[in-house]
Amino acid sequence: MIGYTTVGTDNLNYSASFYDTVLTILDAKRIMQADDFVAWGNSAEQAMFSIHLPADGKAASVGNGVMIGLKAKDIAQVEALYQKALHLGAQDEGEPGYRAEGFYAAYFRDLDGNKLNIHCMVTD
Repeated sequence: MIGYTTVGTDNLNYSASFYDTVLTILDAKRIMQADDFVAWGNSAEQAMFSIHLPADGKAASVGNGVMIGLKAKDIAQVEALYQKALHLGAQDEGEPGYRAEGFYAAYFRDLDGNKLNIHCMVTD
């Protein structure tokens, strides 16, 4: 159902470098890019995540209550991406752990303050 999500940035190269590194943990790569955006995914046919310079030319801002959830294949991938994001300067918003039965997640804010979640569903 979701084609792609976008968060704003004021420094495309800096932000792209951050996501180039953390999204490799999800086996994602750059799928599309132009002078004002970069998009990552596992293929052009699946949902993508992107960063974009604001179209109105104003400063990027973080939406209150907005969060993007990235799907991991397992707990190890959740923990690896979360740790890599923090190592690269992301802000902790919730350490890895179970949030509900079968839902394992971690939360962080990227270099521009956008809130992201990395999660997986765990079944016995």
